[in-house]
Parts: sequence; structure tokens; C-alpha cells
Amino acid sequence: MNENTITRRWVEPSPGLQTHSQLATRESANRPPVPGYGSTGLNVDAALRRVEARRNGERAAILVADDHPIYRDGLRKLIESQQGMWVTAESSVGREVIQLARALKPQIILLDLGLPGRCGFQVLTELAALSLPVRTLVLAETIEQNTILEALYLGAYGVVLRQSPREVLLKSICSVIEGQYWLDNASVPIVIEALRRGSQAANGTAPGNDFGLTPQELKIVGTVANGSSNKEVSRAFNISERTVKHHLTNVFNKLGISSRLELAVFALNHGLANKR
Repeated sequence: MNENTITRRWVEPSPGLQTHSQLATRESANRPPVPGYGSTGLNVDAALRRVEARRNGERAAILVADDHPIYRDGLRKLIESQQGMWVTAESSVGREVIQLARALKPQIILLDLGLPGRCGFQVLTELAALSLPVRTLVLAETIEQNTILEALYLGAYGVVLRQSPREVLLKSICSVIEGQYWLDNASVPIVIEALRRGSQAANGTAPGNDFGLTPQELKIVGTVANGSSNKEVSRAFNISERTVKHHLTNVFNKLGISSRLELAVFALNHGLANKR
């Protein structure tokens, strides 16, 4: 078991936090303008035929949503150089991403936050409302607290810098394909600090779904989610580290996760990080 502890929980926006549109505008403003914003002209029927032709294979279908044609082309070549994945469609505008996701049902969406027409945060919100079986990896221009927390809260499986080396991009995509959450080293401290500050929103809500966890397991999840190591948990509850590991194994099995990072993200999204 990985002993590195990280957790996440939604933090009530402070007056200094920016809105979805402000964040998306900032993302877009950080890069040079690209002429010809708009639809990629994708033929959805043709894309559906491609999906059907490969449906029986084991390759992960990926929708690439980015407004820079050159960057999109590079991502497609990178993805299709790998045996386990392929690009089912591309889009350069936010409103089209929703349509393609509903029609093609890709396993993964690589989502640029600065899309014109409908920003990446709006796309994440709509995808969550549709309950589609798709995992989204956000492509961010910069790693900022507001961007990371908002994206994770809205259901993204991770955030990766657009200008990351190809090895990092591939690793992040593979992690999300495998159902794991992805945060790079620069993002982890931001999430941990947000959790340690606590969430007024989470503290003000009524208890929700406990996901079959026992009261003791809930307490351990909350403690681990706030940055405690196994040794610190054992001291807090006067139990052995072996017992802590046993409880965490049960928690992982019940929640269908496999790492402390996934536990952190799950706790953040479902208000479990304050149950101590």
C-alpha cells in the first residue's frame, strides 16, 4: 500500500476565487490566439462507424477536445502511437463535446478548459448531469488552486499541464483509462492544503451516503483524508498500524478503489473527509 497520503474535499469558494467563466477566460488568455475557432467539422455518423468497427477491440476510445489544431494533431499522433488507445473524435468547441460524448460514448475525454463556446467547467458540469460512463482528464494551461479544486469537484479524474512532456501525458492518460485519479507533483500540495483548511460547505451539509462503511472506517477515512499517516491514525484511535491497514483494505474494497490518492479524491467528492 502506498503510504503517501493525499486527500481532497471541496472548499467553499472564498471572495478571491474566480468564477468558471473567469477561470476559462484566463486559461484562454494565457495562450496566443488561434484563427478559425469553431467546429472541427466532424462527421458524427462517420465517427460512429469507426466506433462500431473497433467496438470489439480492447483499445480505449478517447475524445480530444482542444481549440488548437496543432496541439490536437500532436495529441492524436501521441495517442495512436500506443496500442491500447485511439482517438474516436476531436472537437474544438465546448458545445460539440457534449454532443459527441452522448453520441460516441468515449471512455476518456481530454478536455481543454479554455474551449470557446462553452468553457471546460461548463462541459464538466453537463457531463456530470448526464451521468455518462466517461472519465475526463483536464488539460490546464497552468496549475492553480482554483482550477484544480474546481475541476476535481466537478468530476474530473485529474488535471495535467498541456505542455507536459509526452511521457507525463501518456502516464496521465493511462492512469485515467485504468480508473485511477491523476495529479502531478505540483498539484498534490494544493489539494492537501485545501483539505487541511477544511470545508465550510461540507461541514454545513447533512450526512449523506456512507457507502457501506462502518463508523470506525468512516473515522479512519476522514483522518486519512486530512493528511494523516497510518502511524498517526493508529495513535489517534489507539489501534495498531496493522489494524489501520486492515481497515483501509476493507475501505478500498467497498469503494472500489486501489490507492490513497483515489481515496482522497473520493472523500473530497462525497463529503467523507470531515467524518472524524
